[in-house]
Amino acid sequence: MSNLGVFVNRQTLSNAEQLSALLKCRDAAEDMGHSVDFIFPEEIKRLLKTDGLFIRTNTDPMNVAFVASKMASLHNIPVVDDPASIQICADKVNMYYHLLKNNVKIPKTAFLKKKDITIDHAKAMFDSWGTPLILKEPSTCFSARVEKARDPGDFMKTANRFMKMSDWIVVQKFVSSKYDWRIGVLGGELLYACKYMIPPETFKIQAEVNGHLVYCTTESVPMDKIPPAVLEAGLKAARAIGNGLYGVDIKECEDGAYVIEVNDNPSLESGEDGCYPKIYSRIIEFLLEKGAPGIKDANN
Repeated sequence: MSNLGVFVNRQTLSNAEQLSALLKCRDAAEDMGHSVDFIFPEEIKRLLKTDGLFIRTNTDPMNVAFVASKMASLHNIPVVDDPASIQICADKVNMYYHLLKNNVKIPKTAFLKKKDITIDHAKAMFDSWGTPLILKEPSTCFSARVEKARDPGDFMKTANRFMKMSDWIVVQKFVSSKYDWRIGVLGGELLYACKYMIPPETFKIQAEVNGHLVYCTTESVPMDKIPPAVLEAGLKAARAIGNGLYGVDIKECEDGAYVIEVNDNPSLESGEDGCYPKIYSRIIEFLLEKGAPGIKDANN
């Protein structure tokens, strides 16, 4: 029997869906003959007594979840999410460079510095890529600081606001769709697939509209219903980042599947497991029985 550590915080447990998902994880581990410890930030040293660590709180190189991941990695404890994956996915410039380097198909993308933020440059991008354009602040998560610019004036306002938070901004050609595919990948293999149905009030899977948060709905999709191009794009994108757990967002168009981004620490509590009841047992097997193959090599 091994001991699984699940790194959480009180915010995680205050959400009914996330709490239910954590209990599924605990039940799966116990059914496999393992024990489970939920570990909070103030008791982080307890993770050193575990045989594998599963992080289920927001990851960012600037917060305690990254410290937990780094501690586990330094002590050769298999961990999801691993430090390298957190660092890559937390910086969209870094993430897109990894995708481009591995020939993953993404929308037309530019990385702009302060000197590039000019009205003439903005006009040239609209002339070349059409309207609207999508602007992203590189450290954004949960669709925050991802905005449409409909004209050069709009572009300048948003770009200058984002430049106060970063040395770079990401600009992409807009790809329209009623839903995003989410391909879940673990250890380079498919873990689950679903569609995130985009709310009609926005173009994002989560957004604040008139002071209220609106969320996508989730439709789990069985493996034999995933379009081959979408599955191939999801696996290729995840493998470009590492060998851990990822959620790859993809838009399917007439000319192929475009990877929008790769997320570490993907959501598992919103119905993603509808057609994939073994999500947690596969993660536990990956951590405790296989030792997270491929991750140690990437981080040491």
